[in-house]
Amino acid sequence: MGRLFGTDGVRGVANADLTAEMALGLSVAAAHVLAEAGTFEGHRPTAVVGRDPRASGEFLEAAVVAGLASAGVDVLKVGVLPTPAVAYLTGVLGADLGVMLSASHNAMPDNGVKFLARGGHKLDDELEDRIEAVYEAHRHGEPWERPTGAGVGRVREYLEGFDQYVAHLIGVLPNRLDGLKIVLDEAHGAAARVSPEAFSRAGAEIITIGADPDGLNINDGCGSTHLGLLKAAVIEHGADFGIAHDGDADRCLAVDHTGEEVDGDQIMAVLALAMRERSALRADTVVATVMSNLGFKLALEREGLTLVQTAVGDRYVLESMKEHGYALGGEQSGHVIILDHATTGDGTLTGLMLAARVAETGRSLRELAGVMERLPQVLINVPDVDRSRVGNSAELAAAVSEAERELGETGRVLLRPSGTEPLVRVMVEAADIDQARSVAGRLADAVKSALG
Repeated sequence: MGRLFGTDGVRGVANADLTAEMALGLSVAAAHVLAEAGTFEGHRPTAVVGRDPRASGEFLEAAVVAGLASAGVDVLKVGVLPTPAVAYLTGVLGADLGVMLSASHNAMPDNGVKFLARGGHKLDDELEDRIEAVYEAHRHGEPWERPTGAGVGRVREYLEGFDQYVAHLIGVLPNRLDGLKIVLDEAHGAAARVSPEAFSRAGAEIITIGADPDGLNINDGCGSTHLGLLKAAVIEHGADFGIAHDGDADRCLAVDHTGEEVDGDQIMAVLALAMRERSALRADTVVATVMSNLGFKLALEREGLTLVQTAVGDRYVLESMKEHGYALGGEQSGHVIILDHATTGDGTLTGLMLAARVAETGRSLRELAGVMERLPQVLINVPDVDRSRVGNSAELAAAVSEAERELGETGRVLLRPSGTEPLVRVMVEAADIDQARSVAGRLADAVKSALG
């Protein structure tokens, strides 16, 4: 698997890449590293452990709980809940550590282990590196200290976390959702109970699909990565709009009443204007990645708002938000972070806030999302090239400059080396789809010529 920790914890095929032994060992290592860092000083440590409904989550949860308890950490098992719920409960319960077992939008055979620091925030890279180093040292025979007697951790179920989290979601809504009919696609995932409960309590009439997880059907043809069922259901039921989550419900995408997709950029544009009206959009600034559509940037500029762009990955968005105190950020894929109310992307919270804006204004989601025009975007993956030379090839730089001159102010070029594969991603946006395809094709050829 190379470096164990990726941008969102440790992921792999459960019981092949990610085994029970690995989950247990990483959990013990995390406990030791946090103890050495002083996180547990002066008190008995506590961890919150949650998971999505994947079948493999059952044995991985057992392994994580065993590892933590064997290292002297008391464990609160919150059961099947979204990643943002585990983050919220880690913070509100004053726990020293949170652990979420999920592979998010990945297919069912995958799973993952994500550690959260006190307060429900993602662990720093440095701590992840230390956890991995301690895990590897132990795996190769280095012993570690094991508590005995009353020093071992105690384990109990904490099922009241469900109601605490739902109450939190309802409590931060600016207004109720009475009069709205909404279809919810839960991806047979972690929000299958939470999201319908929250929308119902907030006053919406709901129709649910993808809300019957059996451990095997998570993300299977439904949810935020497969919007076809949601589009059909919204039209069939004459709903005002639809909301789709992924397996661990840290994402939210939407579908308007005509069945048209509303992506993360459009959702952020709608929420940004709503937050500005409430004086909640600090510095009138939104944070997004370089993959956001140029139409998003142009829409914010027309509204007098600023867009700060980061590298791809919601962790980089969050880092920028925390560093500068910004309140709203996210990704085109539907990871939206509302930092005043969540420490990570929260799909249910995002959907509720979007619904609140529709209810408050009396305008359709289609009309609200129309504040932003998505420019045609073409993405081509160019395989089998030397991705390391993207930034220092004179031939490629000349091709990019020529493309940018042709596109002018209404287009954009982005060349991005893959972080895991020997390929380069060519992304081109333009006012016209044919122009975008033409420019992207020429740039893809230039990449092959310069880096092949």
